[in-house]
Amino acid sequence: MLQKYRDRWPWFDHVMAAAMRYQDKKGDYFGAGITYFSVFALFPLIMVAFAVGGYILINDADLLAEIKSRIDSAISEESLRKSVSDLIDQAIASRSTVGVVGLAGALWAGLGWMANVRAGLTEMWDSEVPKQNFVKTKLADLGSLAGLFVALVACIALMMAGSSPLTSSILDAAGLGDVPGLPYLISGATLLITLLAMWVLWTFVIARLPRVQFPWRNATRAGLLTAVAFMILTQVATLLIGGVMRGPAGATFGPILGIMLFIYFTARIVLFATAWAATDPRNQRYVIPAAPDPVVIAPVIRQESDPGRAAIAGAAGLVAGLGLGSLLRRRR
Repeated sequence: MLQKYRDRWPWFDHVMAAAMRYQDKKGDYFGAGITYFSVFALFPLIMVAFAVGGYILINDADLLAEIKSRIDSAISEESLRKSVSDLIDQAIASRSTVGVVGLAGALWAGLGWMANVRAGLTEMWDSEVPKQNFVKTKLADLGSLAGLFVALVACIALMMAGSSPLTSSILDAAGLGDVPGLPYLISGATLLITLLAMWVLWTFVIARLPRVQFPWRNATRAGLLTAVAFMILTQVATLLIGGVMRGPAGATFGPILGIMLFIYFTARIVLFATAWAATDPRNQRYVIPAAPDPVVIAPVIRQESDPGRAAIAGAAGLVAGLGLGSLLRRRR
């Protein structure tokens, strides 16, 4: 039944081809791997964030005093309050060491993350990949990682700007807060700009991260599909995490579980979109077929039966048998 609809609708045939490629190349498996390396890479980033916070606090005594004052008011027990204060002082004192270790760990984990992302996206193409120079590959991975991180942070900031209270404060300060419909207009414009930015971002990911060279324009449809799905996923994740965080168990485990699920579904969306681009008829010319298995040539020895030889052998056996029988009778 599906074949009938695939023959009738080319777009449905493309969707089914992408889904089959995703399943054949174990898209869920690579999505889980990307999630693992993404969560693993968060820890050095947290260390870098702590180091940056330490440098900010050491240069802003008023902010440090305010933080300690709020901790003192929130914790009633004297020993615990002193322990937290000492912990803050130790974190500030070790900011340089934490920062260096965090940067080194972030670099190592980030390059490993990028290598695994590229491996997963390349697998969706089912294409032979030529061997590349190790140093050039790592430098290219580093540049792609930095650009991707900056672009992703910028896109998320744009998504949050439309509904942020800061936007309303800026409008009020400019005297435009009472203009009818202006906040909705700004939210719509922000959403559109964010969609365009996401479109460019995911088109770059699908077109340049796989180790298969093909034109940028041939990845625009897959990039738009990813951008729309990612924005929908972001809104759904925001609502779900907000609901889960209300309970004590959710406040403890909700953030890390939410981050893992968000990364996992994002990875699956990008992998499916890459499979979509890889099964696009326009991109088939850029797929390098895998080299065939080596042919093993083994000599085969065949022994054909010869009727003449068989008759001679039989006669010889008969004569030998008769001679042996005659010899035995004489001895008796």
